[in-house]
Amino acid sequence: MKILYPGTFDPLTNGHLDLIQRAEKLFGNVVVAVLENTNKTPTFDLNKRILQIRTSLSHLSNIEVISYTGLTVDCAKDVKANIILRGLRAMSDFEYELQIAHTNKSLNTEIETIFLSTNTNYSFLSSSLVKEVAKFGGEISHMVPLCVEKDLKEYFN
Repeated sequence: MKILYPGTFDPLTNGHLDLIQRAEKLFGNVVVAVLENTNKTPTFDLNKRILQIRTSLSHLSNIEVISYTGLTVDCAKDVKANIILRGLRAMSDFEYELQIAHTNKSLNTEIETIFLSTNTNYSFLSSSLVKEVAKFGGEISHMVPLCVEKDLKEYFN
């Protein structure tokens, strides 16, 4: 079985890694789909984000990292994944994620959305929070993989 885990991953956090590793154990094959959103200016360009993910997941064999634009359900169909993975950190995430899941279901009834709650150690993490802490020189080694920590330090110095 193949599951799609979409996101901007700007930057990849340890919470993202936790979900990917758990999804691999549950579903076998995980396609990490990095969204290229032309309406936003990311901290890291698309190729850098893909490299960070591949580097951080190099110890896993059933992970594919791709980029996509457009609708997530179209990406899922293209890679032949009939399940989309979404992470939940807190109840506040649920309402937004449920709305996305219902929208995706209205666009393609063949694709299901599965929610996994994050490990409690990472429930406070968001990419925005990590960037804010890094910007002011705070400790982020417990929040992101080593390669991302290095890249963030270089970016903000």
